[in-house]
Amino acid sequence: MGKEEYNCFMCSPTNPKGLHLSFYEDGDDVVTRWIPSRDYEGWKGVIHGGIQATIIDETAGWTVLRKLQTSGVTTRLNLKYRKPVPSRGTMPIEVRCRIVEMKHTFAILKAELRVNGEVHTEADLTFFCYPEEKARTEFGFSECKVEGE
Repeated sequence: MGKEEYNCFMCSPTNPKGLHLSFYEDGDDVVTRWIPSRDYEGWKGVIHGGIQATIIDETAGWTVLRKLQTSGVTTRLNLKYRKPVPSRGTMPIEVRCRIVEMKHTFAILKAELRVNGEVHTEADLTFFCYPEEKARTEFGFSECKVEGE
């Protein structure tokens, strides 16, 4: 995929309205960190639940890309919001995701959004994973490197 086509709201470093997330591996986990701001509030002082869901979904997508070296799409996203995620301050949120099971072409994943090490949002996700050839020919996927590679 050419860079001019790459404008993902979550991970493109050049999208002026995006979050510019980057990802790295930590053992079985794929991780991202992001410092929230009031621009992404729902209720006063709280990051909107839809933004939390999107960051979790993007991290799961990168988990499939990185760990399985193919592309995929979300077929199920089940969230449990445990505590509000503050929108003020300089404390980054951290999202960690891992594959817990494979069922044929489906990856079953678990993710946690943490603030200062404490879980604020949990997610169970299912991704349909494309065969390597289709990922390459239809989606332009060749390989997935994470930050630092």
